[in-house]
Amino acid sequence: MRQRRARRRGPGAYAVPMKYDNAADPNEREAWLMAHRTAGLGNLRLAQLYERFGSMRAALGASRAALREAGLPEATCVEMARCSRAAITADVDWLDASPTRSLLTLADADYPPMLRRLTDAPPLLFVEGDLNALWRAQIAMVGSRNASRAGCDTARDFATYFARLGMVITSGLAEGIDAAAHLACLDAGGSTIAVCGTGLDRVYPERHRALAQRIAAHGALVSEFPIGTPPLPEHFPRRNRIIAGLSLGTLVVEASLKSGSLITARLAGEYGRDVFAVPGSIHEPRARGCHQLIRNGAMLVTEARDIIEALQPIGHELGDVLRARLATQTQHEPAPAPDAANGRLLDAIGFAATDFDSLVTATGLTAGAISSMLMSLELDGHVADLGGGRYQRLAR
Repeated sequence: MRQRRARRRGPGAYAVPMKYDNAADPNEREAWLMAHRTAGLGNLRLAQLYERFGSMRAALGASRAALREAGLPEATCVEMARCSRAAITADVDWLDASPTRSLLTLADADYPPMLRRLTDAPPLLFVEGDLNALWRAQIAMVGSRNASRAGCDTARDFATYFARLGMVITSGLAEGIDAAAHLACLDAGGSTIAVCGTGLDRVYPERHRALAQRIAAHGALVSEFPIGTPPLPEHFPRRNRIIAGLSLGTLVVEASLKSGSLITARLAGEYGRDVFAVPGSIHEPRARGCHQLIRNGAMLVTEARDIIEALQPIGHELGDVLRARLATQTQHEPAPAPDAANGRLLDAIGFAATDFDSLVTATGLTAGAISSMLMSLELDGHVADLGGGRYQRLAR
């Protein structure tokens, strides 16, 4: 269901940018947070400010005349002048409370590459968990909150298959299909990402608090909303665009004609990503959304392997970005070139299960470099992620 080409940010949309280390520069981090909470500064304007002034601190410190020249309305300039650190106390306190919490902005090299391609990419993301999960090959799995038992069983089967291949399952932490996919992935030893429609200090629905904790420990929780943001209805379409934007493709397992999952599927198609739908009974209202998607060009799937084959081309694109990222990580280190480093890593893995810590010791490469290389090697079919931090080389 690639009805339109992916919308790009411009000529540099696919490039890996130089990283601005927000953690090392708290003033820049705070500037992003203050700008994010400024009324009238939408995603596009905030990104344009950064591109024009080179840093968010410079943008916040710019004169009103300079801001007007940059295209901001007078009312927004007034709001920017009112920015204060008091407004972001909750954000800073939440971020500083745990080393597993991060803020990613469009200025960071760690910003997810698939999401960066979008013109409406969120300027910043709050993350709790493993940042590397955001760079791995992801498949979005969404569907009905009021799912049937058969629908949940199907979601679990597909998620288990993907998890055992080392793919990350991305969904929205909702009842029904979302929860079934997250849980099956975790039970299979895989990694999963939950994109939330609230601030990450809240869990919605509340009954999924234990599930959210498991996801943070074995994947990541992600939100563009500031700390303290409640679960308002208008937030969930915005959440859905992030689910679609992070992923190589979107699978809808079960959905009614009014399901929010159809929003995710539509956005995925607009972003140039494949959309897949599982058919159901013609008598089941919860299958009618999937049937509509199939009529509109989504790929009908009954087996998970069909999806893997369809995603290979865009998976290779992600692999190219990962290799570029690895090159920028290693160019200032006394480490081998990427191809040589890949060979050293493959030799260390061998054809028996090998844990991550052993790879760090055997290769002498940094943990971050190894993580990036493993993701690239998985996409190219050289390595299998066995779960639990163990990897195995595959015969070619």
